[in-house]
Amino acid sequence: MPLLDPLRFAAALGVAIFHQMFWSWAWASIGVPGFERTVAADVLYPSAAPFTWFGWVGVEIFFVISGFVIANSASQSTPGAFLLGRALRLYPAVWVCATATFLVLLLFGSGPASEFILRYIHAMLMVPKGVTGQWLDEVYWTLAAETAFYGLVFCAMLTKRITLRHLAFGLTIYSAVFNAVALLVLSCTTPSELPYLVILMFRVPCAAFLLTHGCFFALGIWLFMSANRQLTAHEQIAVAVTCLSGAVEIYFFASFFLTSIPAIADQSALVPIMVWAAAVLLIARAANRSRRFAGTTSPEAPAYLRTLGLITYPLYLTHNVIGSAIIRALVAAGLDATTAVWIALGMLVLVCWFICAKIEPAVRGALMQTLAHFGRLPQRQPASSRPTLARGLRLPLPVPVKANVMASWPR
Repeated sequence: MPLLDPLRFAAALGVAIFHQMFWSWAWASIGVPGFERTVAADVLYPSAAPFTWFGWVGVEIFFVISGFVIANSASQSTPGAFLLGRALRLYPAVWVCATATFLVLLLFGSGPASEFILRYIHAMLMVPKGVTGQWLDEVYWTLAAETAFYGLVFCAMLTKRITLRHLAFGLTIYSAVFNAVALLVLSCTTPSELPYLVILMFRVPCAAFLLTHGCFFALGIWLFMSANRQLTAHEQIAVAVTCLSGAVEIYFFASFFLTSIPAIADQSALVPIMVWAAAVLLIARAANRSRRFAGTTSPEAPAYLRTLGLITYPLYLTHNVIGSAIIRALVAAGLDATTAVWIALGMLVLVCWFICAKIEPAVRGALMQTLAHFGRLPQRQPASSRPTLARGLRLPLPVPVKANVMASWPR
């Protein structure tokens, strides 16, 4: 399914544009400085607000894709191999990007250097914000949700009893109940009232609980299963529930934005929902096509699509603080704000290509050699003896999705 690579790149780009052209000034405009303000230039993009304010929905698209590709990886792995694969995917990029972010904060940050040292250590270890109180860069909050989901999948694999189907049903119900409560709270309170703010906490500070975002990962699992076999009636109902639950989560966060920020008060909360729904429909259509043409040989996806997918993860980790610092330097050099944003994003894409093509493989190789030296690499097992999550799904054909989607963003 080569569609997933450009789709997640587009989602990452949408998040980057949202942060650089909307969040960096709009949030500060109501008296609450955004986290980018530590290094950002003092630039405004009010005319771009109607086209950039909903870019955050790229995160919800990421989570659906992550549910899909993690289900694919887990269905073909042993627990040890799965855990190693996730570590090798996440940590090398985090170590490289967090180090670069730390250096930029030391050079351009408004706070003392000692303020960033502990955050840097926490970022390198990928400790959730709820434990440490602060990330080195706030965009790292999604990694807390991702690692929580990986932990659930790993624990399910260890039990040898819980299948992907069980996990998807559990996340569907768990998240749908919370999002239904959140919608009820939204209808009875305003963004300035405590109950609303408590509910909102579970989107970022408490993301590791997966209360608001569990439905997106569940939807990704359902879509993966639909790529391998026809879903049952109960499973189709579960898909509908995850879609409604996801739309509710997007709606109440969009409503918070529209109520809090005057610059977009005239916009509709349906816009991010439609963007997210369009992405989900594209994945569902590709999954259906994969199932219908199972057993036939399809041409390999172009290499540049795979490259776009690999760029996504470091681009997400670097666009905020490092991207803001580049914009600051370009504006100080005399460029106008809009030109500075696009040049900064272009530079970041090139830098992230170098990271994913050269630096990450070197770090990953060194980590593999270290683990092999201490005998910590998991032993390979025959496919017939692997305790996979796919067992119990009664797949009519073993049709794993192509390996080119197994190293997804953030993951």
